[in-house]
Amino acid sequence: MKLKEKKKKGQSGMRLAGFIARNSRRIEKVFIVGLVLAALCIPFVNVNYDLTEYLPDSAESKQGLNLMEETFGYPGTARVMIEDVTLYEAKEYKDRLEEVDGVDQILWCDSEVNVYAPEEFIEEDSISDYYRDGAAVMDIIFEGGDSDQSTSQAIDEMRKITGDKGYFVGMAVQNQSLAKQLAEEMKMIMTLAVVFIFLILCLTTTSWFEPVLFLTVMGAAIILNKGTNIFLGTVSFLTDNVVAVLQLAVSMDYSIFLLHAYTRYKEKGEDQITALTNAINEALNSILASSLTTIVGFLVLVTMKFSIGFDLGLSLAKGVVFSLITVLFLMPALILRMSRLIERFSHGSFLPDFRKISVKIYKIRYVVLALVVVFFLPMYQAQTMNSYLFGNSAVGAGEGTKVYEDDQKIIARFGRSNMMMIIVPQTSNVTEKEMTQEIEALPEVKSVQSLAGTLPEGIPESFLPESVTGLLHKNGYSRILLYTRTKDESQAAYQAADTIQEIMHRYYPENSYLVGGTPSTRDIQEVITKDYDLVNLLSNIGVFLVVLLTYRSLVVPIVVMIPIEVAIIFNMAVPYLAGDQVVFMGYVIVSCIQLGATVDYSILTTSNYIQARKSKNRKEAAWEAMALSMPAILTSGSILTIVGYVLYAVSSISAIGDLGHLIGRGAFISMILVMALLPAFLAGVDPLLTKNELQRFREWRQKKRTAKEGKIHGEQ
Repeated sequence: MKLKEKKKKGQSGMRLAGFIARNSRRIEKVFIVGLVLAALCIPFVNVNYDLTEYLPDSAESKQGLNLMEETFGYPGTARVMIEDVTLYEAKEYKDRLEEVDGVDQILWCDSEVNVYAPEEFIEEDSISDYYRDGAAVMDIIFEGGDSDQSTSQAIDEMRKITGDKGYFVGMAVQNQSLAKQLAEEMKMIMTLAVVFIFLILCLTTTSWFEPVLFLTVMGAAIILNKGTNIFLGTVSFLTDNVVAVLQLAVSMDYSIFLLHAYTRYKEKGEDQITALTNAINEALNSILASSLTTIVGFLVLVTMKFSIGFDLGLSLAKGVVFSLITVLFLMPALILRMSRLIERFSHGSFLPDFRKISVKIYKIRYVVLALVVVFFLPMYQAQTMNSYLFGNSAVGAGEGTKVYEDDQKIIARFGRSNMMMIIVPQTSNVTEKEMTQEIEALPEVKSVQSLAGTLPEGIPESFLPESVTGLLHKNGYSRILLYTRTKDESQAAYQAADTIQEIMHRYYPENSYLVGGTPSTRDIQEVITKDYDLVNLLSNIGVFLVVLLTYRSLVVPIVVMIPIEVAIIFNMAVPYLAGDQVVFMGYVIVSCIQLGATVDYSILTTSNYIQARKSKNRKEAAWEAMALSMPAILTSGSILTIVGYVLYAVSSISAIGDLGHLIGRGAFISMILVMALLPAFLAGVDPLLTKNELQRFREWRQKKRTAKEGKIHGEQ
């Protein structure tokens, strides 16, 4: 039965391979059309930079944001400090900035103090939060959102007005800076990644032209993947910028498998079509098996409640699928077209004899195993003690950026200013004013602005124009702006938010919300921390089942996953030992990426060991398995390591730099542990690997069932 299934599978593989080889020119034309359409779609894919958009609707801060957007809109915000100005000059700047298209209003001390009055009549304490030491700081509210084009254009215009005197911070400024930085940095990252990958491939292949072929195929897959993101509508900045380079790194193996198989058949004297047909048939199973674990690892991210995982996981998995399609369908056409160039620029192998290296590694296998056992518990404990960043502050205002430098200058002059907003039912101006005064009295609160709190005594609200009242009172709700002297993401900020919420709920028990960076960040922390446990569990179960079904063995999945799981734990422990903070979003994502992308190293080595064990003893089989596997592991592992470290070295965006660092270090540790630790496991469980224990379990179960039936018949 098994032989028939294998034969049938082989025949269907040959039919597919024959079809691809015979119709390569037509397939090439189809790809050209697809690539043109995909390239045209790429500019129309929207990119989101606001992490709060990915919070589930069940999060309280998200409910508040939705209510505010429905009632008042969701305007972009920023802060500007203008240096070397008098109070009067600052007022002139404010009036000019307020006239810029896209600016709704600017909040400054002139709403409470007559800045034209003589200095001796102005109390310094009343303006110190807005003007001190010849510098003025103002809060800007835009008509559009933080990422709107009109907001970005307004910021550019405001920079022209303030010139060298202006320093800008805030979400709107951060988003604009982030978009510009990413565009420049990703060009550099992709260029460096391609150059380094090209050099690695030159060293690990046997033709100077093979790397050109591989990169062409992967480039086509990346364009198709990015273009089809248009069906997602909007993707996160992380998805838009990281997926392409990761797709390039994790999918390169598929091209190498196919071309190496084609070269072997050509060396046997087969013609191009026959060699290509046999190569596709041979590579089909190994490519599918290799890609399936990666796809499963990536797809698990779509289960995250923090839905940035949905478009990131889907886009990564989709990228691997497009890489498969281009390798199996487009690459054969390119091989036929470029075969003369591949042969013309062929060269000898630069790789050493890995048999000698594998013998030495096998000899120290127990030393490596002992070291891993000794360090495992401390490293496991260390990776649970990391310090994390969760919110938008971990995204676009990292050290080395203009936003960060401007922020430091404003903090040095005026201290920290963390903006939050309270949304409550508009019931009574008296109640609203009492709550405003109580919140304003808190030591951590710098200022509070509510309509009831600023309305002059005895002046009815109806006397004021709707253009003024509509900013703070609208459709039965009140919006109150407040600023605290805390960072967006800190324990002090969370405590301040708790105190403000306690006061708010006391005055307004129902339909009252606190929104802003701090409440959203705390909700992100709560949601994404739970996501990690689920994602980690599902990725392990998914990969385990894929390997289980592929090898029909309970032992093989355990053996191949142990070195990778140890590598993940060691990788995650390093930030704690180094005293670094980690962006938790990257921490969640990288565990799936490292498992899905590097478990193939273990699978390849184990597969080669089982194959070699059919004709050799366990020691010789381990030598041969390592010698056969090491070129592929070093090629793939080096590519993923270098791509990760290029992201880390070039990107000034914490979320991307941290992700790259974790991926690069994780790939390196996985590569080392698979080559150094796995031989000990293979030799240790040799009896179980060389026999199919799952088949034996089925036979035992069948015997038990037969015996039970016999007993029943005997009793009858």
